[in-house]
Amino acid sequence: MEGNAQARYQHTGEPRLAGEPIKPVHVASKKTVKSWVHLLAGASGGMATAIVTSPLDVLRTRLQSDFYRTQNTGANQPLQGSNHKTIRIINSIYRAEGWRAFFRGLGPSIAGVVPATAIKFYVYGNCKRVGAHIMGHTEDSPIVHAQAAICAGLATSTATNPIWLIKTRLQLDKTSTGGRRYRNSMDCIRQVLRNEGIAGLYRGMSASYLGSIETALHLVLYERLKTGLSRSLAATEGTRTPFWDEVCHWISTSGAASSAKLVAGLITYPHEVIRTRLRQAPVEHGRPKYTGLVQCFRTVAKEEGMAGLYGGLAPHMVRSLPSAIITLGVYEFVLRVTGA
Repeated sequence: MEGNAQARYQHTGEPRLAGEPIKPVHVASKKTVKSWVHLLAGASGGMATAIVTSPLDVLRTRLQSDFYRTQNTGANQPLQGSNHKTIRIINSIYRAEGWRAFFRGLGPSIAGVVPATAIKFYVYGNCKRVGAHIMGHTEDSPIVHAQAAICAGLATSTATNPIWLIKTRLQLDKTSTGGRRYRNSMDCIRQVLRNEGIAGLYRGMSASYLGSIETALHLVLYERLKTGLSRSLAATEGTRTPFWDEVCHWISTSGAASSAKLVAGLITYPHEVIRTRLRQAPVEHGRPKYTGLVQCFRTVAKEEGMAGLYGGLAPHMVRSLPSAIITLGVYEFVLRVTGA
């Protein structure tokens, strides 16, 4: 007992009198993070991510849609290599619409990403604490991470779906054929409400709910990988220095964020395509082509094969990996700056 106790307490090098209480080692314990800190940290990460990755987001959305598939290849012409198609769309955007088109939908992106990430990490951080208390686990438990991530994904999808729908419509809007359908975000909202009703603003939400699986998988893997990397780096270090602490923190955070996002993104990617298709503007003078989650899956698989469910995967991953690093990096940084 005494030996085990001594291993947990600080030994000062001086003899301890019988019965004298052992001084505890100062071990950094997890503080209870205030709710507003999660909100601020998530919003900061979202803002940085939206601005830096906007061009890749536009390219990804257009590759996920079938509007540009039929425009550039013809309805009956098979798709060529994905790299060729990506380059062709980039050239088409620049020639027909100018460089500003690469930032189309940035307003709704910022308006969506900032509250989305704020809500996501607010719910995630607080559900970890509440879930750990209810289930009797520690906050580092995978099951606590999973339930918190799912709650965060559902809450974020419900609250921000109208913003993402407007962003998708604007990014798919084109100037090369018949003029643009939407003048700006407000005009897009008016047209959606007039033509599709309030329900139109929530198209694609079923696919967003399905995307909660990706959120859960990503955050659970991130927490586990971050902990593992931190322990590995701590085990290999010599004398601790503030600089080495910062390096270890950056490596563990960025490495865990990108690795977890890569795995989660590859496993769950088809829901991204389905969500984009469901949010497309209805064909002119007709009903929407995609009317529901299952119908959309079946239609895409039938008309384009399984490859259609992975359209835009390359730019999505090119955007998602740095996005994950930026978002989680800024989130962790703000938590540290605020002393959380």
